Amino acid sequence: MTDLTVRTLNALAKNISQDTVAALRGKLRGVVALPGEDGYDAARTIWNAMIDRRPGLVVRCLGAADVAHAVTFAREEKLLVAVRNSTTGVAGLTLGGGFGWTTRKFGLTVDNLISADVVTADGRLVRASAKEHPDLFWALRGGGGNFGIVTSFEFKLHPLGPEVLSGLVVHPLDQATELLPQFRRIAKEAPDELTTWVVMRKAPPLPFLPAEWHGKEVLIFAACYSGDIKEGEQALKGLRALGKPIADVISPHPFTAWQAAFDPLLTPGARNYWKSHDFADLPDEAIKVILNAVRTLPSPECEVFIAHVGGAMARVAADATAWPNRAAHFIMNVHTRWRDRAQDPACVAWARQLFQATAPFASGSVYVNFMPDDENDRIEKAYGVNYRRLAEIKGRYDPDNLFRMNQNIRPIPKAVAGAADAGRKASEAVAMGRRA
Repeated sequence: MTDLTVRTLNALAKNISQDTVAALRGKLRGVVALPGEDGYDAARTIWNAMIDRRPGLVVRCLGAADVAHAVTFAREEKLLVAVRNSTTGVAGLTLGGGFGWTTRKFGLTVDNLISADVVTADGRLVRASAKEHPDLFWALRGGGGNFGIVTSFEFKLHPLGPEVLSGLVVHPLDQATELLPQFRRIAKEAPDELTTWVVMRKAPPLPFLPAEWHGKEVLIFAACYSGDIKEGEQALKGLRALGKPIADVISPHPFTAWQAAFDPLLTPGARNYWKSHDFADLPDEAIKVILNAVRTLPSPECEVFIAHVGGAMARVAADATAWPNRAAHFIMNVHTRWRDRAQDPACVAWARQLFQATAPFASGSVYVNFMPDDENDRIEKAYGVNYRRLAEIKGRYDPDNLFRMNQNIRPIPKAVAGAADAGRKASEAVAMGRRA
């Protein structure tokens, strides 16, 4: 059998002997999948068809020990490493900050993280919490996959449901100019329990929509009330009274069912590209720009959604976790989705044009899970005041930047960070002396 050719951290080709691969296999409970072997394509394929990488080998781990062996192997062989999530999953959600239907009531996912078990770049398995490796724990809460591979999470739990008042109100897009300013007002006045999102797209063939609306542009209000059903009915009266909807299917649902309600529209295999902005407000001028773009959707599956956040999320200090963007009240995600590779230029260009057109109304921050891999120049802005601290922690836990196939935070070496700290302390001492 021939040696395996792989890519190193320095982007060079390297041969690894079959004996070395066999030795790795002997340490694992899981499997190693190599190009040409059964299971390799399944192991490398992810949800977004835009990502079609062919790694030199894939380790499918069964437990933290397998992860540690894989990381040690990659470090010793100086290999480029990517951590595979087939979809966002709980890991991707958490490490990017994590917002959803309960964010206004219970905070971000990272606000509810108690601890995490992490395999660091040196192959150690460590527990990160408020008391153990607190700097790593801080960085994991929004810093992405830069600091290690998390093998387990421990979360704070909250009572909810099991049923919540949730569902959709669908309007013609032609009513959006009138309805979106009213949505903005309702969102600002809403109790923490109420979350309302806006989706603008061509109507999918949902069974509760009249057939004549399938494929036509619509404005969808998606709502969830994380509290008492009767209180939710009162809280949603204003939203449900707007305009003349095509359909109103808000009713009690199991929360787990509501959480999965959009899954049929997001099946694997399509090509996907995102652009995103945070907004402190949603002015009329921004609404006009967004609606003009929605009227020229480049593909039937493309959409713009605006998430209503704030609430409990906004009452946490910006430096309490790595995720700093607590002032955002709306998060816009321009999500282009299509099937034919020939549509790549048109769909990507449409998303970028809308992103640029709405930039004057945005706060400059961004939710990192909505950043495509062509936005490396935006990462420092994404973390704002927390970026320097993240880079210093990266320098302590991953000084060689082994975990770089992500929204990468480049490590500041310990010596540089230490010199900077010493300089700051010296400056403080001089200042104190002058005051004395």
